[in-house]
Amino acid sequence: MTQKITSAEFEEKVLKAKTPVLVDFFATWCGPCKMMAPVIDEIAKEKAGEAAVYSVDVDECPDIAGRYGIMSIPTLIVFENGEVKNQTLGAQPKANVLSLF
Repeated sequence: MTQKITSAEFEEKVLKAKTPVLVDFFATWCGPCKMMAPVIDEIAKEKAGEAAVYSVDVDECPDIAGRYGIMSIPTLIVFENGEVKNQTLGAQPKANVLSLF
């Protein structure tokens, strides 16, 4: 299961990370988000050691969602060196998500 992080952890775990970080912006009530969860978990296992993968619940962390202009979910963003490198919106095939790295 992908680790869920809070607003308090975001800067340390995402923006200060030494490796690329995939962040899955989701909500518990979101159907497409539920469809993406197993894909995100697979990617987390495959990328272990070379990239981090976290989930941010937009209902619990509206400040982070607002900072990155999250208007629709799921939104997947890859951060590198504290900056947005790539992002995609909506449910995606695994290959599309991997191409964000």
